Amino acid sequence: MESVARDLQALDALMPVVIAAVFVGIMSLVREPARQRFNAIFVAGAGGAYVNGGFGVWEIAFVAVATAAAYLGLRSYAFIGVAWLLHTGWDVLHHLYGNPILALSPTSSFGCAITDALIAVWFFAGAPSVYAWPRARAAGAGG
Repeated sequence: MESVARDLQALDALMPVVIAAVFVGIMSLVREPARQRFNAIFVAGAGGAYVNGGFGVWEIAFVAVATAAAYLGLRSYAFIGVAWLLHTGWDVLHHLYGNPILALSPTSSFGCAITDALIAVWFFAGAPSVYAWPRARAAGAGG
C-alpha cells in the first residue's frame, strides 16, 4: 500500500479527469432516451472489471449490488450515479488492498476512482448534454 502511494504522480490524477471529460463528451452525443438506457447497461457491464481482483466472493457480491443499482438506472439517472459511486468505493478498496484494475498499471484503481466519481457527478446532474450548454447560453444572450 505504501509503495503505491509513493508511486503516484500528477498524471495519475490528471488523466482520470481527462478520461471523465472525454466520456461525458462522447455520451453527450447519444440522444435521449438511449443515453440513459445505454449508460445503465454500460455501468452494469463495467463491474466485470473487478472480477478476479483479489477479493474473492466479495467481487461477485459487489457486481450483484452494482448491477441492481444499474438496473434501477434504467428509470433514474440518480441510480446510475449511485452505481458509479459504488464503483468509486470499490476502486479505492482495490487501490488500498486489492489488485489494480489494470494489472500493468499499479495506480489504475486510484485513477478509476477519480474517473468514476466525476462521471457519477454528471449522472447526479441528470447527464445533460455538454453540447446543449453553449447553445443555451447563446440563445439566452441573444434574446
